[in-house]
Parts: sequence; structure tokens; C-alpha cells
Amino acid sequence: MASVVEQHSIDVVPDAERHGTAFSQFTLWLGANLQITAVVTGALAVVFGGGAFWSIVGLLVGNLLGGAVMALHSAQGPRLGLPQMISSRAQFGVRGAVVPLALVIVMYVGFFASGSVLAGQAVGELTHLGDTTGIIVFALATAVTAAVGYRLIHTLGRIASVVCALAFVYLGIRLVERADVSALLADRAFDLPLFLLAVSLSASWQLAFGPYVADYSRYLPRTTSGRATFWWTLAGSALGSQWSMAFGALAAASAGGAFVDNQVGYVIGLGGAGLIASFLYFVIALGKLTINVLNTYGGFMSLVTGISGFRGQRTLSPRGRAAYIAGIMIAGTAVALLGKDSFLSSFKDFLLFLLTAFTPWSAINLVDYYLIAKERYDLPALSDPHGRYGAWRGKALTVYGIGLLVQLPFLVTGFYTGPLVAPLGGTDISWIVGLGVPAALYWLLARHDTAHVPERTILTAADAS
Repeated sequence: MASVVEQHSIDVVPDAERHGTAFSQFTLWLGANLQITAVVTGALAVVFGGGAFWSIVGLLVGNLLGGAVMALHSAQGPRLGLPQMISSRAQFGVRGAVVPLALVIVMYVGFFASGSVLAGQAVGELTHLGDTTGIIVFALATAVTAAVGYRLIHTLGRIASVVCALAFVYLGIRLVERADVSALLADRAFDLPLFLLAVSLSASWQLAFGPYVADYSRYLPRTTSGRATFWWTLAGSALGSQWSMAFGALAAASAGGAFVDNQVGYVIGLGGAGLIASFLYFVIALGKLTINVLNTYGGFMSLVTGISGFRGQRTLSPRGRAAYIAGIMIAGTAVALLGKDSFLSSFKDFLLFLLTAFTPWSAINLVDYYLIAKERYDLPALSDPHGRYGAWRGKALTVYGIGLLVQLPFLVTGFYTGPLVAPLGGTDISWIVGLGVPAALYWLLARHDTAHVPERTILTAADAS
């Protein structure tokens, strides 16, 4: 069992235990994005007033732009052999990294909860045990998969990529049979704010993967090409999400209220009844299981990274892994059960609001890794608050705070709309501001502050001597 259950957490994966190829990133991210929530996200572009044609084009632009940023993070995995968020200590300090980490952890508990409600409904329909039991069963399956770890997660991704792809091909055929897709796509009226809304929806979707994408590439051999990792990650994530979102946009354009009022019911009804319906419920649960496992595993890594910065912890026992994952599961399941009938819709608005925390972190991390440190980090020092990176790094923390604030005038959520949104036609461009401003500021402040950058990547304490 030791060879199946993952033994590593926030420590560096030794070269002797590296395995796999960059293609594994394609199947994982394809499977993670062929799922019902991505369908609903794509549908929003039409629900808010966009035509099917330009909504689909806008979704593609956003998936490619946001996916490229996300894939740049993925390319760090083989090089460093570390979970994504622990590399933030090089920018924010060993303890300062807890600032973006705290928001990330809240996000992933929230994603776990919202995903569990939707998947729990599908599990409840499959088992005829009801939503509450379905949520609990789904949460337990998620936690067990995350606890077993990396190998099982990638196996799940490979299965989901095939099963969900077949299901979406079938659903696409059924949609074409039911709706006049040619007529839907013939409407080419262009509205810039609505086009930018579609771009923002899909770009934000992709950016949300940034804080944990390298968690799933860190076991690749150190010799794995960074370009291969980048392109396979981008291809899987952009293709999977665009496929789901385009289906959602066309479904919303053709069905209108029938889709908006009951997305799961519409998808099941589109597919058919009997065994086909049961299969589609299974596909919905499988797609949500894949992404929920990523949220749980990423949340666990982020929680350990935040706490260990203060405890000086470099490794974690299997029992400790299980305890952290159980904590994420219990918190997420409690939120799901409490909110499944009432406040979950407003809670989703809160989660979207917290997405603003990802973009400045992403900008700072990428500028530091590729332009300042130029892929050279002292890995042992990432666990030493008295080492070259220190406990708190004021420049990155200041830029991060500015990055959060400059997004607010351009932000649109269910409970807050920034003052500069109306002049832009109601479009949320906060993610563009949240990437561009912190990236430029951090580069200006940090480009000459390179005394802490090693001459080469230092893998162990012995390498530093």
C-alpha cells in the first residue's frame, strides 16, 4: 500500500521518485474541465445577453489567455518538485505567504461545498437516497481519493477524460438534433461589453487553477521540458473548458429558461431516459469528483504550507496528511449541507469575489519565477524564516495589497459593483487589471533586488555549502 498511497506533501519530490510524461497534464485537465459547472459558466455569457457566436469566441479567447497564465505555473512543477503555493515563500517570505494562502484556502473549501451540492444531487438520484446522503457519499469519495494522492488523482483524470468526452460528444449530437445551431450561430451582432464578459468568465475560470496546478506536475522528471508541460496543460484545460462552455452557451441560447431554471435536469433530459439518464448522472458526478478532488488536494497543500511556515515543518506523516484532508472535507461538507437549500447562491457570489485574490498572486509569482529569479530558487531556504527569503517580504506583500485594491473599481459581483464598471458597459475587467498592475509594479520594485537569488537552483542543504 505504501507504493499506492502518496508519501510526500510539501517536501521536495526526490528525482528517484519522479515519473510520468507531460501528456499526463493533458488528460488530467481535460477531465477536470469536462463538467457541469463549466457548462453553466459558458451559459452565463448568453444568459447575460450575448449571442451564441460571439459568446463562444469570447469564451475561447478567455480560455486561451487565462489558460496560458495557468500553464506557466504548471511548468514550475517539474523544475522545483514542490506544491504550487510553497514557491510563494520566495516572493512573500516563509511566513508572509500565509496572506494569499488564507484566501486560497477559503476559496477551495467553498469550491468543495458548491461542487458537493451539485454532485450530491446526482449521486442522490443515482442511489435514490436523497441529496443529503448524496452529498455525504460524494464528500467521502473525494476525501479518500485525495488522501491516496497523486497517482490516483491522475488515474481519475484519465478515466474522466475518456468517459466525459464520450458523454459530451453524445450530448452535442443530441443538442444539434434538437436545436437549430446554424441559426443560433448566424446571429453575428457584436456587443463589446458582452464579448468582454464572455472573455472574463472563461479567463477567471482558468486563473482559479493557478494556485494548485503545479501540485499535479511536480512528480514529472526534472528533465521534463517546460515547454511540453506548458503546452499539454494549456491544451487539456483550454480544450476541456471550451468544449463544456460552448455546449453551455448553445444550450442556453436554444433552451432559454428551460436550461437556466434547471441545468442538470436539462442536460439529463437532453440525453434521454432510463440507462442513458443514469449514465449522465454518473458523468456529472464523475466530472465533479475530478475537480473536487483537485480542490481538496490543493486546499490541503495550501493549509499545510500556511501552518508549516510558522511551525518550521518540512515534512508531513501519512496520518497528518489524512487529518488535514479530513479537515477540508468536514468544513466543505458542513457548508454544503447548511447551504444546499438557501444561501449557496449568494455564497457563490462571495467565492467569485475572492477570485480577485488569485490574479495579483499569480502575477507576482510568475514575474518573480521567470523574470527575477529566472527559475533559480533555494529550495531548503523556503522552509527557513531566517534564511535568504526571510519571514516576511514587504515588497511583494505591498504589491499584493495594491493588486487587490486596484481591482475593486472594475469588479462585478452579486453584492458589489465597482464605480468604473458602468462606463465600461457593465463589463468586469478586474482580472486584466489584477494581472497587469501587480506584474508591472513587482517587476519595477524587484528587478534590482536580487541579492537573495541564488546563482543556481539549490535542491538540498548540502548543495548550498
